[in-house]
Formats: sequence, structure tokens, C-alpha cells
Amino acid sequence: MTMGEAADQTRPVSGGFFITFEGPEGSGKSTQAARLAAWFQSRGANVLLTREPGGTALGLEVRKLLLTTPMTAEAEFLLYLADRAEHVRKKIRPALLSGQVVISDRYADSSYAYQGYGRGLSLAWMRRATEGATGGLIPDLTFLLDLPPEVGLARVEGPKDRLEGEALSFHRRVREGFLTLAELEPERFVVLDAKKDPERLFSRIVREVERRWHG
Repeated sequence: MTMGEAADQTRPVSGGFFITFEGPEGSGKSTQAARLAAWFQSRGANVLLTREPGGTALGLEVRKLLLTTPMTAEAEFLLYLADRAEHVRKKIRPALLSGQVVISDRYADSSYAYQGYGRGLSLAWMRRATEGATGGLIPDLTFLLDLPPEVGLARVEGPKDRLEGEALSFHRRVREGFLTLAELEPERFVVLDAKKDPERLFSRIVREVERRWHG
């Protein structure tokens, strides 16, 4: 593959638009992602709503392992990466190339926040591996729903999974990691206060999409 061919892989064709929702546990990402998908559909857009991990058949199996099985930080990241490689190749990129809007509940920034800032893995190594696994695909727009981990974890209902059950200090590092990532890419990230009323949050999300999306 030439450098030009690799670069082409990062550019969706006309009409394709890639949006991701990121944030800590209990931030309301899934709810807002689903509402945004419905908003696009009401305007006649062809939308793919998906998630990580679990957006493919392989991803569903990987998700079970990640949320239940103790493992090293390196193994954890590589499992997320395997899911992401499959997800991009089989679902996200084909949808973008056909001109669809893709909305994903989590993507690569979650790995950088959780396994990088949270677990202490090398961000440089993780970025190189992610670029290889995804062909360098980067979202057009990322909404970061930010809130203190104490608030988010209190919202989680039922038994906590392996990541939700980590120490509060871990979740604080993850939050700071997300905020640092947003500071590094202010043009892509929109940081929202997830403590606010969900209706107000969604109104802000729609305003930002209307400003950037030209479907």
C-alpha cells in the first residue's frame, strides 16, 4: 500500500460523516447517541448507530471477555483493538464510503483514556497500533460527556462490571485523560457537562451537528 492509498482510507466519500460519543461511566452517552441517530433519521439521513466493544459478532464475544475476565492492561487494550479493527473494516468504513452518517458509542479515545491515562500504557504505542488497525480513521466530530466519576458511578444500576468496579482513583485518571484528549484536539471535540438536563444537552448536540454536518 502506498502512502497515498493509506491517506485515502482516512477520508470518507461525500456524505459520510463519523460522530463518536465518549465519556466516563454513567455519562449518558448511549442515550444521547440513540437520540441523535433518531434525529438524523427524521431528516432523511441514512444512519448507522453502533458501539464499542460489541458492534460486530466478534465484538460481542470480545465484550464479554473485557467486562468479566481479569487480564493485563496490554491484553485489555489489544482486545479492544481487535474489536475496533473488525468494527472499522466490516461496519464503519463501508457505511462511510456509502455516504452514511455513523454514530458510535465509544471509539479509540476510550482506549487512550482508559488504558492509556487510566492504566498507564504508552500512548505513543497505542496510537501507532490504532492507526494500523483502523487505517487511520478519525471521527469528524466527538462529543465528550464529562462529569465527576462519583456522579457517574452512582448512576450505574445493578452489579458493576469489571471496569465499573475499578477504584475511584482509576476513574479520576480516566476523566482527566478524556479532558486532556479534548484539549489536544479542540476542533474535533465538543465537551459537554453531563450533569446538566439531558434535554439541554441534546439541544447543544443538535446545534453543533447542524453547524458541522452538510448532508
